[in-house]
Amino acid sequence: MADYVSTLFVKGPEMKLFSALVFSCALGLLACQSASVDNAAQNVNAEPGETPSMMAKTPVRAPGMVAAANPLATEAGVEILRAGGSAVDAAVAVQMVLGLVEPQSSGLGGGAFMVVYDSQSGEVWSYDGREEAPSAITSDLFLDADGKPVRYFDGIASGLSTGTPSVVAMLHQAHQDYGKLAWRRGMERAITLSEDGFAISPRMASLMARMGRFVLKDDPQARAYFFSDETDAEGKPLTHPAGFVRDNPPYARTLKAIQDNPRALLEGPVAEKILEVVRQAPRPGTLSLEDMARYQPRKLAPLCAPYREYTVCTPPPPSSSVGVLAILGVLENFDMATLGPSLAGWHAFAEASFLAYADRDKYVGDDRFVKVPLGAMLDREYLTARAALISPDAAIETVTAGDLGPAGVDATPDNPGTSHFTVVDGNGLVVSMTSTVEAPFGSQRMAEGFMLNNQLTDFSFAPVDAEGLPVANAPAPGKRPRSSMSPAIVFDKDGQFLFTAGSPGGNSILAYTAKSIVGVLDWGLSPQEAIELPNVIARRGKIRLEENKLDEDIITGLENMGHEVVRSRGEISGIHIIYRNPDGTLVGGADPRREGVATGL
Repeated sequence: MADYVSTLFVKGPEMKLFSALVFSCALGLLACQSASVDNAAQNVNAEPGETPSMMAKTPVRAPGMVAAANPLATEAGVEILRAGGSAVDAAVAVQMVLGLVEPQSSGLGGGAFMVVYDSQSGEVWSYDGREEAPSAITSDLFLDADGKPVRYFDGIASGLSTGTPSVVAMLHQAHQDYGKLAWRRGMERAITLSEDGFAISPRMASLMARMGRFVLKDDPQARAYFFSDETDAEGKPLTHPAGFVRDNPPYARTLKAIQDNPRALLEGPVAEKILEVVRQAPRPGTLSLEDMARYQPRKLAPLCAPYREYTVCTPPPPSSSVGVLAILGVLENFDMATLGPSLAGWHAFAEASFLAYADRDKYVGDDRFVKVPLGAMLDREYLTARAALISPDAAIETVTAGDLGPAGVDATPDNPGTSHFTVVDGNGLVVSMTSTVEAPFGSQRMAEGFMLNNQLTDFSFAPVDAEGLPVANAPAPGKRPRSSMSPAIVFDKDGQFLFTAGSPGGNSILAYTAKSIVGVLDWGLSPQEAIELPNVIARRGKIRLEENKLDEDIITGLENMGHEVVRSRGEISGIHIIYRNPDGTLVGGADPRREGVATGL
């Protein structure tokens, strides 16, 4: 399916996105459903027949906009746009600053997925910057001497967990396609902040203190960077507080190396320093210079599917954004606009999530190693049959994956973390990008001013299930672990850019992203209102929800339907949206659960 869609996307502006999906539907490749404009546009705040408009919030009339998880990163991107750079140029600058000021979430030592839309050519592309496993690993990577999965944190805090750092290589590939400014320009703001220092944000300080109680303090470079000379009453070292001005000369030196060589993390002195840290005890990894030299990001056709009269484009595997599309495909069988964010609406959303997560968990892995049944997972008749399992007043007793082929029961742990940002420039180039080092502070190991990833713990810790069936997301040499990162771009009925979507948050990303899309398209909310909707994550038999954001009647109503509800005081989403109104004005939204802002030129 992806290859066929690719041939349609790259033919230029005369071949619109909408046409591509019509052809795909005719071939039976996507779950397609026709809907009248009037019915599809009905929502809480819009009149029948209107495209949902974001006029409820004051629009920003600007030739460009950036929304990211830290104000310093947002400003770095805006600065690039003001200098005449493209959205991809801005994305480079945003990521370089995020790696400095939000090291708990993403950075040079991690990976990413990006979706790019070029309104001038009509092209949509997905860039896969996911890390790869070393060639020397085996399927028992995270099994102990008795053949049992190792303790969760033992897998994370180790050299075994680190895959090839890849986000910079991916950004450089996108820059070659869409950059307007020199590559080195994207590092300048982050170099200045590294050398002059930046004030540690409250969120960074909080996570430093939390993770500092464990093994972060055991890594020499991390201890020197994150910890002060003071100790607590028990004699344990204290991390720097919020507001402390922290410089990072090694990070600046690394960025200067990247300016001269975009593959500086994969070859040469910086790469060798990375490997020194990876190979340290305990649990040293096997990543090699040969693994690093072999790494190449992938530019692929996006995975797109219709939702009512709209179209949603996301990355293909090893991203599991097919789960987002499946949630929407199931919900297309319900009048979500009429249900609204009510008990019935959230029940339908939760049940659709349960079903989509079950399929994602069982079937999605690196499609170069396993057959991922994308066409079957998004088939219209299949999703309609899945929707028929949902009762309006009772929870599905036992949720199982659909019968789409042999695959083992997944044993992949949940690693919450990550960062999402989005950029739109004045020429209509759109970027939706999610990046990560995986767990907070990745593998807990630092090299040359940045944290190394623990992405390999995104593999299933058990390579086969209890029945002996191989797990789709099992570790293998050169394989990319399945990712929940699901950056998305949504198009209107004419194939024109409407808004971006995406979030961090580990396995919860699928629910966070789908929620925001439903909020905008079905419930007629502004980007900010959709972002601030309660987060409701339904996976593996339990609904975890934000108790302080939902009416008690809805929570108890879900419980009375038979749902097992876990009440959470807050979720770590970081949703960022940029929406284009019909008149071209841009409206941005940033998740108050983090520290981000949306800023126009």
